[in-house]
Amino acid sequence: MSATPALTTVDGLPFEPASYAIILRPLTDDEGGGWLATIPALPGCTGDGESELEAIADVRAAALEWADACAQDGESIPSPTSADLQAAE
Repeated sequence: MSATPALTTVDGLPFEPASYAIILRPLTDDEGGGWLATIPALPGCTGDGESELEAIADVRAAALEWADACAQDGESIPSPTSADLQAAE
């Protein structure tokens, strides 16, 4: 990740990966096992891990890269929905 000024969402709030809802699902043996984590508000942002916690940590790290690339491309970073914010508290 390049050194960028503080990342902010489209509504001007600081970008915080933990504020976004994460969807977890187990991966089948054919998929390599473990867990897949996605952040629906950040299209294409995924992570995986042997455990649920590893997958969550991986997708949050991926979210920082996702947001940095978004900012570098001059695109707006979506805000988490109010439901996402409540779930993260």
